[in-house]
Amino acid sequence: MSVVQKLRRRLAGEAGYTMMELMIVLAILGTITGAITTLFVQASNAEFDMNRRFQAQQSARVAIDKMRREIHCSNGITPTGVSSSITVTLPAYCPSAGGAQTNVVYDMNQIVAGQRYQLRRNNVVLADFSTTQNAFNYTAPVTGVSLGKVTVTLPINTKPTDASKQWKLVADIVLRNTHR
Repeated sequence: MSVVQKLRRRLAGEAGYTMMELMIVLAILGTITGAITTLFVQASNAEFDMNRRFQAQQSARVAIDKMRREIHCSNGITPTGVSSSITVTLPAYCPSAGGAQTNVVYDMNQIVAGQRYQLRRNNVVLADFSTTQNAFNYTAPVTGVSLGKVTVTLPINTKPTDASKQWKLVADIVLRNTHR
């Protein structure tokens, strides 16, 4: 028998896979596909969460930097409420004052949802996802001893139910133009 005849006989045969073999292959394929899909979904969710936390932390850093520049230039702060807002008096020579004495209000009064507060400057949101409303602690200047100082504490957490995800930004900002 030639090679061609053997090949024809083999191709003409009706041997194949049994239903049980097909079911086992499909079960294995389904398990592997499910595991890979779960892995990709979890990786995508982790990336989204990490980006969200990074954006919240970055906006808090930028907000504190803006506050620091204005408070360093300021010659007075008026705390209002229970550490949830401060009014910063900017003299005319400060760059952000625009040539005239200006008052700027920083507050944490806006509740977005549950324990989520926003740091705002004159009702414009600077930072989000803070977990405390009482972010400001003002120490008045002591004549002959120290300048005025504001301590800003911003605990940032995009998932308040998970305390391990909390990041805290603390800044001590001195009012350079207050009198000792």
